[in-house]
Amino acid sequence: MSINLRPAAVAGMFYPDSPSELGRDVSAMLVEIPGWIDTAPKAIIAPHAGYIYSGPIAARAFATLAGLRNTIHRVVLLGPTHRVAVRGLALPTSDAFATPLGTVPVDRKAADSISDMPQVVVSDPAHAQEHSLEVEIPFLQVVLGDFSLVPLAVGDTSPEAVAEVLECLWGDDETLIVVSSDLSHYLPYEDARQIDAKTARQILALNPTINHYQACGATPVNGLLLAARQRGLLSRQLDLRNSGDTAGDRSRVVGYGAFAFFEASQGAHHHVH
Repeated sequence: MSINLRPAAVAGMFYPDSPSELGRDVSAMLVEIPGWIDTAPKAIIAPHAGYIYSGPIAARAFATLAGLRNTIHRVVLLGPTHRVAVRGLALPTSDAFATPLGTVPVDRKAADSISDMPQVVVSDPAHAQEHSLEVEIPFLQVVLGDFSLVPLAVGDTSPEAVAEVLECLWGDDETLIVVSSDLSHYLPYEDARQIDAKTARQILALNPTINHYQACGATPVNGLLLAARQRGLLSRQLDLRNSGDTAGDRSRVVGYGAFAFFEASQGAHHHVH
């Protein structure tokens, strides 16, 4: 029986299309990170540009999952739509997503559990060329190995609508939430640093009023912040840089942040005085 596969759209552009090179690159970025976090995050925010620009920042978020290979079995992955306008949160009809590192099954049961919510739609075009979800998957494959995916391409909807879907899919330790978002776009270096620092403060305060000039994934980010606030999660900033720090020219940069969110009961021992 043939599987309905969503093939990689940006391999060879945003990241290497050779499986060995891709595996090596991702592993190398993860290895460069000092000191693993000893608490399991419930959710992370990671950027989604080409790996030479934002890969090292994304790696900071994914490195927090290092000890969770046998714990996390499902990843709810949300990112903004860049190519196709869509109202609501779009699921694909695909049964699996492919990258050069292999295929990841879509958790159809979890997808079905939210499909009757008014804000959830089905759109293959919304996923076909979309890089915001795809570029996070190789990191997840390297860090987690086997897992299933609930891929949501987030279009025109409210943070409340996103939070409602997250609540429905929240699960237990076996479920990780990943929100894919870059920060400010095409500002001079110093301006970007100031605006991104403000955005980071809002994320750390779980203040769900980030706008689309601050973050292209503002809607899923705000939805996560609302859900995190309802659940009493603690947030930590893992990295905050821009393309002027990694591989780009400083006159027009894109901002990138990595953040992790922890259940308060687990995060308690992080407050070392």
